[in-house]
Amino acid sequence: MNGKQTIDARAPQDAAALPFQGIRVLEIGTGTGVAYCGKIFADFGAEVIKVEAPGGDPVRHWPPLVDTGGGRHESAYFAWLNTNKRSVVADLHTDAGMRTVGELLSSADVLLDARALDTQGQAQNPALTAGKPPHLVEVVFTWFGESGPYIGHVATDAVCRALAGTIHSAGPVEGPPLIPHDTQSGIVAGLAAFGNAAAGLLGRAQGGRRYVLSIHEALLHLVEIDIGLALDGRHQSRSGINRFGNQYPASIYRASDGWIGIFTVTAAQWKGLCTVIGKPELAQDPRYLTGPDRLARADEVDAILNPVFVTRTAQEWFALCAEQRLPAVVVPTMEQLLTQAVHRERGAFIPVAIGQAHFEAPILPQRLGVAGPLRGGRAPLLGEHNSLYEEKQGAAAPQSADPQTSPSGRLPLEGIRIIDLTMGWAGPFATRNLADLGAEVVKVESTAYPDWWRGTNYSDEFYRDCLYEKNAYFNLMNRNKLGITLDLTSAEGVRLLKELVAGADAFIENYSAEVLPKLGLDYAALSQVNPRLVMLSMPAFGSNNAWSNTRAYGGTLEQASGLPTVTGREHWPPTMTSYAYGDPIGGYNAFTALLIGLAAQRKSGRGAFIDLSQVEGMLSLVAPFIIEQSAHGKVGPRIGNRHPVFVPHGCFACRGNDDWIVIAVTSDAQWVSLCRAMGRDNLADDRTLATAAGRRQQEDAIETAITGWTSIRSADEAMAALQAHQVPSGVARSIPDLFRDPHLQQRGFWQRIERPFVGHYLSGSSYYREQGQPAPVRLHAPTLGQHNAAVLKDILGVTPAQFDALSAAGVIGTTAVSRTPKSRGPTQH
Repeated sequence: MNGKQTIDARAPQDAAALPFQGIRVLEIGTGTGVAYCGKIFADFGAEVIKVEAPGGDPVRHWPPLVDTGGGRHESAYFAWLNTNKRSVVADLHTDAGMRTVGELLSSADVLLDARALDTQGQAQNPALTAGKPPHLVEVVFTWFGESGPYIGHVATDAVCRALAGTIHSAGPVEGPPLIPHDTQSGIVAGLAAFGNAAAGLLGRAQGGRRYVLSIHEALLHLVEIDIGLALDGRHQSRSGINRFGNQYPASIYRASDGWIGIFTVTAAQWKGLCTVIGKPELAQDPRYLTGPDRLARADEVDAILNPVFVTRTAQEWFALCAEQRLPAVVVPTMEQLLTQAVHRERGAFIPVAIGQAHFEAPILPQRLGVAGPLRGGRAPLLGEHNSLYEEKQGAAAPQSADPQTSPSGRLPLEGIRIIDLTMGWAGPFATRNLADLGAEVVKVESTAYPDWWRGTNYSDEFYRDCLYEKNAYFNLMNRNKLGITLDLTSAEGVRLLKELVAGADAFIENYSAEVLPKLGLDYAALSQVNPRLVMLSMPAFGSNNAWSNTRAYGGTLEQASGLPTVTGREHWPPTMTSYAYGDPIGGYNAFTALLIGLAAQRKSGRGAFIDLSQVEGMLSLVAPFIIEQSAHGKVGPRIGNRHPVFVPHGCFACRGNDDWIVIAVTSDAQWVSLCRAMGRDNLADDRTLATAAGRRQQEDAIETAITGWTSIRSADEAMAALQAHQVPSGVARSIPDLFRDPHLQQRGFWQRIERPFVGHYLSGSSYYREQGQPAPVRLHAPTLGQHNAAVLKDILGVTPAQFDALSAAGVIGTTAVSRTPKSRGPTQH
């Protein structure tokens, strides 16, 4: 097993080994985001106190509902989000409630505050100043930050997602764009917020911190591949269901017994697919030579593939494609997903309870063995722990540091060194987040095998004109990092990397499973060099199982998670939401996993191997449906852009060409406001529409009325009118629209960064702000080998003569060299 730590889902866990044991987290407010952030802390040992209003968190009433005993029914999804927490009821509109929370806050280490996400759309979020400890790490959840034109806007997950540009490219060509299920946005927000909170804890010897999270900007990071395409002049309008980017086929096809997901990027993969389906001559057909060619003729390609794929089972196609190393997976239903052996063997589903109800749900994907996460748990009933804290008021949680009274001006992860052997999107996104928070990230490439996000068209022009320095993808993803080159096929390159590892805190890689063991750089070898090293690998399906060598891209991960089978409308095929959804989700999960590993390292003084299955990271996005399948034995029909709780909810056509607005009515009062805004007092006065249940009975007619109003207005005009009446609404921004978005412009989200070879490039900012400012851009994305001298000479002590010898031998360099076939593709996953 290459010396890797084997995860046994049934093995006992040592509570003392959980990295956040002794940390007290206070969670205030509602929503998936704050709950999921708190869940990560709780499942890794923190004492998480969930403060609920007297009526309870509204998510307690979200489907699927389960019988908790005594005639009560509560949300099974709420239970999963809140395992291993404690519930305290306090009314923050009363002095008594404020005193209760103030007492709890006085002994807290972390405050997760989502009060700004209330139905009044408050952007400002006053702190609970009484008794606030100086070492507190505070993360404030907002829709749009604390500045800019949108701060007064009322929002929901769907509204925020629309304004972040994440929906416009999905769905039928004629529209409307496809809105993913709300809870997915919350998972992203929770992961992002946890990153700030955990980093703040790691750096709190410098003092307390207050981070303000913009969910809007956290979601915008989901479409950075599309932003890169737009910056390179290659943006395309919506291409249709399961058609994204500039490659094809990257879609889902009916097999004889289900569905098979195909993701073809390189010329070699297209050739291999043609061979697998018994039509090798297609690989030479000039109509289908490139990905853009095939996308332009997608209907023709599908007409060829559809009759072939229905001749075998999905499992048979999966096996045939695996033999050719082609990115292809079974696209499972929830029933199939819960029985797949690879997930069962890894313990991907764990028991959850609330009251008398029991069911299965996804485990957190950040696996540290005995250090967590907890393999299941119980969620609290409303106010279950009030008496516990009434008895213990004023009792402080154990403190793990002796913090100063104010931040020192340093970033929280300063002094932490991370060696980065990742390429593409997921891994570099994880390490960019760590670098933004102050970690010293040393990105290792080679002159023969640079990061494939620098480009994959290995033509003479690629090398002659240094196109590898001009790719917007790479430049977006690699700010604030040091970049070096090492030839890891040479003994000297391996020796130098091990010297770097000896002085590092963490190491991350996303190579194919067989690469590092062949080089002598797997965890067994590196832990001998540095016993306290935290190493993270991020294969698609985890290590040491039957699917570990499965080739996968971000779209493959979405397909394999089963998410497409619960997305879209009932008569559609299983429907993907974006070109490479699994990549940013994998990046967010790897980011949090490394922070948890660093916290465990600091507590124990020992290292760890983190085997991050990126598909498991996607399962949190599908959790409501996995839970529904487990609790009720089936899932309900797909409902497209409609919502299981809110009515009306959807994406509506506006006056302009491909101009759309998302409207999400979350309360009966907002329904009346919507009617008043549209001048439809008759609808507001119709008592049959006064409740969501009544409106659901007439949802078609309501949507027709809304479209009649929106279709004679631009999307921005409609949003302004609706927001003036406090109706949650947001323009479905296209990717090019993001660069002109008034909110992002006023906040200075887009930054122009100077860099050799391109003069400047456009970069986004961090999704959070501290003291009103985003994370500083200290370094532009490195040119190839830019920091060879700084790292090798200053860190490793290489002499000038040794440095020159390494350059002469080609172990290091600053210019890409052609040593591989031009069809070479990425080697990740």
